[in-house]
This record gives sequence, structure tokens and C-alpha cells, in this order.
Amino acid sequence: MVPLQLLLLRHGIAEERRPGRSDRARVLTDRGRQRTRAVLERALALGLAADRLLSSPLTRARQTAEIARSVGLAPVLELSESLEPGHDPWPLLLSALALLAATPPPAGEPEPARRRLLLVGHEPDLGLLAASLLGATPGAIPLRKAGLALLDLPADPTPGSATLQLLLNPRSLIG
Repeated sequence: MVPLQLLLLRHGIAEERRPGRSDRARVLTDRGRQRTRAVLERALALGLAADRLLSSPLTRARQTAEIARSVGLAPVLELSESLEPGHDPWPLLLSALALLAATPPPAGEPEPARRRLLLVGHEPDLGLLAASLLGATPGAIPLRKAGLALLDLPADPTPGSATLQLLLNPRSLIG
């Protein structure tokens, strides 16, 4: 069985909430786009590319995921309502990992050393997912905007079954 990893990415810096403006439509600021791109280019240089990318459909998360795809961190972007704020990502996580583990390598290519799933979403949901997978107290794994967490997972993840490999804030990647 090929080892599985989960890479969690919080969306970049977005517009502030404003009365009369939908939270779903908030976009990344210019600074948010620049910082996110720099973080994700550095993540790619560190070998953190993913085999599959799933994102919340909210604009700021989708824009962050599009940057991840554009820098080569993942080949294709898929949207999932399960990554919207307040939704339960566990069923999505389990089905996405099962599909990833069952996907054979392209013809003529060797089996990869590991398979990695990248989820792009929001806080506190991603941090709560990470804490649950690690068996940590809720809130123990906060992700900053454009922050990353990398977890090693067993074939059938359950609460407390993962191992934290990296927890990176943007400042640690790009200064």
C-alpha cells in the first residue's frame, strides 16, 4: 500500500467582511494573491506537490486553489461543498483518499512513493480536521491565511490516527 498524505491549505488574505456583501464572494486581495503565490511556489520547491486538489467553492478558497494549480502544486482543481465553512469534511476526506489510493499510476510509470491529497478551505474547519486526525484538542492546530499543514495518514484514517509532519505559516516559508 502506498503511503497517504494530506496537505491542508487555508485560503490567502481576502477582503474584509462588509455589510451587504456576501461572504461567499469575498476575493483575495492583491497582497493575498502575491503572498499566496510566493508561499505555494516555495511549497512546490520543497516537494509538496499533490496528486489531487479539492477546494471550497467560496471565491477566496477557489482563487487560492487556482493559484496552487497554476504554480504546479496539483494538476487539476475540483470544487466541493464539503469544504465550505461549517460543513463536515470527513466523508469527502475518506472518499477522496480511497479514490486516490485506488488510482493506478499512468501507463509506463512506476508506483509513486506516496499519494498526497490537497484540501483548500477555511478556518476553523481545516484546523479542526487536522486536530481530529491527530487526536489533538480542538483548536490546537490553527492555520494562518495561506498556511499549510502536512499529515501522514493510515490507509483508513480515524480520529487520532495521523502524524503531523509540517505546520507552516507563510512567514516561515517566505519571510
